[in-house]
Amino acid sequence: MANIRDVAKEAGVSVASVSRYLNKKGYISEDTKLKIRKAIDKLEYIPNQVARSLTTKQTNFIGLIVPDITNPFFPELARAVEDIALSYGYTVVLCNSDEKSEKEIHYIDTLKQKYVAGFIVTTNQLRASHYEDLNVPLVALDRMIHESIPTVSSNNVDGACMGTNHLLDSGCEKIVFMRGPKGLGPADDRLAGFLKAVEGKNVQTHIVESPFHFGESEMIAKKFLTEIEGVDGIFASTDVSAAGALKAAHSLGISVPDQLQIMGFDGISLGGMLTPGLTTVAQDIYKMGALATRILIKIIEEIEIDERVIQVPVELVERGTTRSVHR
Repeated sequence: MANIRDVAKEAGVSVASVSRYLNKKGYISEDTKLKIRKAIDKLEYIPNQVARSLTTKQTNFIGLIVPDITNPFFPELARAVEDIALSYGYTVVLCNSDEKSEKEIHYIDTLKQKYVAGFIVTTNQLRASHYEDLNVPLVALDRMIHESIPTVSSNNVDGACMGTNHLLDSGCEKIVFMRGPKGLGPADDRLAGFLKAVEGKNVQTHIVESPFHFGESEMIAKKFLTEIEGVDGIFASTDVSAAGALKAAHSLGISVPDQLQIMGFDGISLGGMLTPGLTTVAQDIYKMGALATRILIKIIEEIEIDERVIQVPVELVERGTTRSVHR
């Protein structure tokens, strides 16, 4: 196998020049770059990533930290991150934190010791100062950590307004909003959007806290559907919770959408597989993951980024759990 000295000899340049080219450190003329590139191609030279990481204190690994890999939203997000990272020559290391700060710290510290190139974080369990002090490129995805950290998310407030207005236009008069955990940015924003939409409207509302978990959401929905008389609309903060509510309604013999209309939020593939299909406020999950990855790679490669906070628009996807206002 060819080594760095062989490349330097073939290109007619110094070993130091080849090293600067491979590590993207220091000035190299375009003519020298071309010679080195031709030599690498001719010799089929493959850089030793371990040796390079010891020299540059950086690998081509990107750490992706998610809160719950069992929630279908996050694997769909991870797919986008992996696709884009791979196209730029980076490898993604997926870490599941289970919403536990000690697990997140463990993953961050371990990957830093392995000279990870950067992190994409979809959790916010730690204090903002902890993330800011990492001294490693970092992008927040889905959940804002701090305004100083580049962030890609959806417009959760507008999305919740859109979904609520659809329920109102479809004739709902008593709506239960299954909000996510308190203190979680997207959940708080979706609650704010719901409250904004119902303000001043002739509608009864109930707000119930529910985790982003299918089984627990099903039990919570079954409880309030039994205890609160006349509920004709449910807006769940995630599609997973909405799916739990749909199962609860089925087990109680409540017809959807004739007696009860259900709205989700996320746009995961699962929503279209349910019967009836789930009406939802759909995020562009793939676009979010792709944007976050491109921003992180720009930061890693010291390319200036145009925007530090990006909100991706959402859209209403009508399916069978609500009555169409166009009928």
